[in-house]
Amino acid sequence: MPRVLVVAGASSGVGKTTVTLGLLEAFRRRGLTVQAFKVGPDFIDPGFHTLVTERPSYNLDGWMCGRAQTRNTVARQSADADLVVIEGMMGCFDGVDGTSEDGSTAQIAKWLDAPIVLVIDASTQSRSAAAVVLGFERFDPELRVGAVIANRVGGDVHARWLRDAIASSCRAVPVGAIGHDASVTLPERHLGLVTAAEGPLTPELRRRLGETIERSLDLDRLLEIAAPLGDVSRGAGIVAAAPRVRIGVARDAAFQFYYTENLDLLRAAGADLVFWSPRVDRALPDVDGLYFGGGYPELHAPALTANVAVRASVRAFAGAGKPIYAECGGLMYLAETLEDLDGVAHPMVGLLPTTVRMRPRRLTLGYTEVEFTADAPLGGAGTIVRGHEFHYSSMDPVPAWVARVYQITRVQGEGRPEGYLINQTLMSYVHLHFASSPLIARRFVDACAGAARARTL
Repeated sequence: MPRVLVVAGASSGVGKTTVTLGLLEAFRRRGLTVQAFKVGPDFIDPGFHTLVTERPSYNLDGWMCGRAQTRNTVARQSADADLVVIEGMMGCFDGVDGTSEDGSTAQIAKWLDAPIVLVIDASTQSRSAAAVVLGFERFDPELRVGAVIANRVGGDVHARWLRDAIASSCRAVPVGAIGHDASVTLPERHLGLVTAAEGPLTPELRRRLGETIERSLDLDRLLEIAAPLGDVSRGAGIVAAAPRVRIGVARDAAFQFYYTENLDLLRAAGADLVFWSPRVDRALPDVDGLYFGGGYPELHAPALTANVAVRASVRAFAGAGKPIYAECGGLMYLAETLEDLDGVAHPMVGLLPTTVRMRPRRLTLGYTEVEFTADAPLGGAGTIVRGHEFHYSSMDPVPAWVARVYQITRVQGEGRPEGYLINQTLMSYVHLHFASSPLIARRFVDACAGAARARTL
């Protein structure tokens, strides 16, 4: 039976990802099979987890997917693991609003009855760190704060003061202190960390991270604190059906943001997934449908524009009535024009008659609930699914003749129509989590199968 730890932060920016990657590497070096998860809607951290563990990392999101689905995902993906390490989001109690735990790291830890390992930035405090830890212990007595890791510590004396203060005042066990070391941090850009696909987590950096964790933390004590995962779900696993359609999934440096469970659910519905690159491939794969996820098309706009043959092929694919689903970065690629951060305009595929602009920088961030108001390749009218928006780009007005098949309601926000449908191409800024409404994966596969049958008649 695997054991489980949840790496939580006192706030954003305390070093959760660095600590998590170091733990994954250190435990892997001990010969353990480690399964990683990420709390919340973030796409970038799971990519790094997968690189270290050589196993797909999954998002756990209480608001988008709910308790039963979350527990089922953990049970299914951890069945053959020795240790489960779950990286939290933001601060431990941060979620969809200021009054509930919905969507928070604490919620996931409680659903799994798992202890948290609280990471604190101790660079500007010593004894006061104990007050922070004590506050986390008392804020929600149902949450188990099992251990504390002090990050960005100034030296041995500082580390000893922190350990003594926490040990004398708190139930949580101080399991070590990590000194400040800029050489083991990962580079960032406007949407977060530079992605795993771009290679910042080199074998050398992984080695240094693992050695730092082994040198700084009591890994044996952490394994003792980790709780048995137990029978968190009796739900059935996802079983891939015999393939009946082929779906081309754009995956390269420009398009790489996909929830792993979305891909699993497509396979379970009967899709053979074919991964390809709109940047470098010179032709579309032989497929029945296309899926464009999010990413950084603005950083690769010249290469995407230069691949004229593929842009024309995507337009022809859409014109033939074959299903396409594009979200966020995928929507940007299917627009007429993409204006990059320097104001340079790059022609894109040209399906959505609008220009997407990266300036002025304007962040759109938040959970969304989508209700389909008309039939579309992913759902019939009345279908409800949950997702998340996270982008700095904005669009010029889309002509009124383009159908909107979503009614979007944002948490703590107003509703609006969105989900642009042209023929069988559905485009949106929202990243949908298919596990929040699993039938939409089957709906997309069915749409692809229907289009394939129509071509053979």
